[in-house]
Amino acid sequence: MSATVFPDWIKDATQPLLVLAPMAGYTESPFRRLIKEIEPSTILVSELISAEALRRGSEKTRHMIEFVPEELNYYGVQLFGSEAEAFIDSAKILEQMGIDFIDLNLGCPSPKVVGSGHGSALLQNPEATAAMIKALVKSTSLPVTVKMRLGFYDDVNLIETAKRFEDAGISWLAIHGRTTKQKFSGNADWSKIYEVKENLSIPVIGNGDITSAMIAKNRLQNLDGVMIGRASWRNPWIFKQTREIFNGLEPSKKPSLAEQIEFFRRHADLATEYKSEKWAMIELRKHFAHFCRGFRGASIFRDRLIRLETRAEMEVVFKEILETV
Repeated sequence: MSATVFPDWIKDATQPLLVLAPMAGYTESPFRRLIKEIEPSTILVSELISAEALRRGSEKTRHMIEFVPEELNYYGVQLFGSEAEAFIDSAKILEQMGIDFIDLNLGCPSPKVVGSGHGSALLQNPEATAAMIKALVKSTSLPVTVKMRLGFYDDVNLIETAKRFEDAGISWLAIHGRTTKQKFSGNADWSKIYEVKENLSIPVIGNGDITSAMIAKNRLQNLDGVMIGRASWRNPWIFKQTREIFNGLEPSKKPSLAEQIEFFRRHADLATEYKSEKWAMIELRKHFAHFCRGFRGASIFRDRLIRLETRAEMEVVFKEILETV
């Protein structure tokens, strides 16, 4: 294996690369901003965005990719679709917006997405998919990255497929260590990701089952970075802890309950600014479900938090939590 060649646009990024995984319904601007505030070296990726909807001028889709300057260096938009023209047209819009890179979704295992021929369904025809990627890369000034799975049914063609995508001109390849068929069952197989890295010169980023900073460190091995997704729902501080351990430091302890509540207040502020107070309270419900664990009365407080509708109601519950625990 030759030394990793980092593209010019990402050469100044802190290494190993630390990436927030794109997650539908989670990686909206308020959450991305919070992650960036916690660990500035984190590379941010939007939630899944339909290339077709973006090119057709959907206001809802356009709002989903809005960002603030603080998210840049680096912020990318993840597109899904199956038509080169849709990707190319969307790229023109994204160029004008001033984002840092485009990420292509070749990894979503959702039956709805796969059934439409999008996401990881594109792994069933890697040659055609590589041609589509190459056309996009040639058409845009933005760097193009890919997130994929080990394969659709199996990983037999993994290395060959990865090489095709590298030859198409992508800047990095992020791999989730499961096949589409597995969805999220079983354990992610990182050994296959390491094999890909041995055969590629572009950065390779591993993803799957990283639930702590120590696991991130142990999984890194010959890779150029890690991508963390679901673990950030319960512990957004995992990015700071992971960077610390990458730097040879003792990882910070998880914040106190009071500090976590301040985090939610900040999230509520950003989410209200992004849309409205009503939307913010609805948006925070799924995060409250992960927060309310491991302390006295957690389940009771959780039931209340996931039903609240106003900021005032949230503050009442927070006050009771701090007085009770």
